[in-house]
Amino acid sequence: MTDDLDLIVSAAREAGALILKAREAGLTVEYKANHSPVTDADLAADVLLAERLRSARPDYGWLSEETADNPERLQRRRIFLVDPIDGTRAYVRGRPWFAVSIAVVEDGTPVAGVVLAPELNETYTAVAGGGAFLNGTPIAHSGRDDLTDASMVGDKALFAHPAWHTPWPPMRIESRNSLAYRVCLVASGAFDAAVAPGDKSEWDLGAADLIAREAGAVICDRNGQPYVYNRPDPSHAGLVACAPGLATLILNRLRPIEGDR
Repeated sequence: MTDDLDLIVSAAREAGALILKAREAGLTVEYKANHSPVTDADLAADVLLAERLRSARPDYGWLSEETADNPERLQRRRIFLVDPIDGTRAYVRGRPWFAVSIAVVEDGTPVAGVVLAPELNETYTAVAGGGAFLNGTPIAHSGRDDLTDASMVGDKALFAHPAWHTPWPPMRIESRNSLAYRVCLVASGAFDAAVAPGDKSEWDLGAADLIAREAGAVICDRNGQPYVYNRPDPSHAGLVACAPGLATLILNRLRPIEGDR
């Protein structure tokens, strides 16, 4: 899958350059039905990536946040899974925590992935069985096994909410907009864990999922289940990414969310 990785990294870099230049020139921002922003740069990057990737691999299917879904992808063994700008709110507000996320999925599993944070000059990559890398240097999870004083990337208000059956211990919590980038921060050991219980889309998860697993981290939904991609409904039950020693401690707190429904 190294040829596919080279292809998607090259395309991600081209898209990254486009979106940085577009923000300098001034953005047009609209809002989707779910109130999330979309810019003319999101759409232009999506067009660029579709042209580069689909022309190179015409037999691959396509699933992107900014392209109308075509169920024809379900008939393809391999698909491109794309988010042209993950973390558009940060992008619009001039913050650096946005990324281009691209995965190649084969038979429901990511086999090549790149998450590129262009303003930070950080490129996370992985192929199945080949390890995970940041700017070409191997990365691995932090190895932490205690939640107390752990570094968590997520929403401070979420962890402080009084409704948790088991309260969270004191942790060092920071926010980052891009979900894919959060997972990569866990994969690299910069943070110990990332938790986002709300439903998440495949294009936010695919590339980072592979990078985390290749770095030895645990990544799963809020019920502890691994992700399977290229499904008719491309949404999943939240996110947990963490050093392996934290997985049970986190999932034991999250599982009552399902039971309370």
